Amino acid sequence: MARLTLALPALLLLAACGSGEGGKRGAAAEPVAVGDAWCRPTPNGRLMTGCYLTMTARADDRLVAVTAAGAGRVELHETRMESGMMMMHPMEAGLPLPEGRLIELEPGGNHIMVMGLTQPLEDGDSLELTLDFQHAPDAKVTAWVRQPEAE
Repeated sequence: MARLTLALPALLLLAACGSGEGGKRGAAAEPVAVGDAWCRPTPNGRLMTGCYLTMTARADDRLVAVTAAGAGRVELHETRMESGMMMMHPMEAGLPLPEGRLIELEPGGNHIMVMGLTQPLEDGDSLELTLDFQHAPDAKVTAWVRQPEAE
């Protein structure tokens, strides 16, 4: 009985350590890893902005929609040259996420367009985004508001 009494706390300690490690493994094994989420400050108090992030899917998937807390509408946009001008277009069919490939939403390229914000966004604010995937569960991310890095 004394051995069982001494072994029980040791087993509980090992179980607690194991569950913390399992949490780390679980995070690394997300169906779509999302990182580096940020949005531009709204210009001159306007109520729209662009947001950017990176994604890597563990299996072929598609980002089909994005919602944002405090926004009236959110669209996935692609940017492409047309007649010598950069043009933005909504990605009606969503954004393909090929297995294992890093997809970057970035200024001057594909991005998330957030419109109808309830208030302007300033440096240091944050915006909660929910990414809706075709196969993977929705992912909630916090995008920090900041100026783009100088190139």
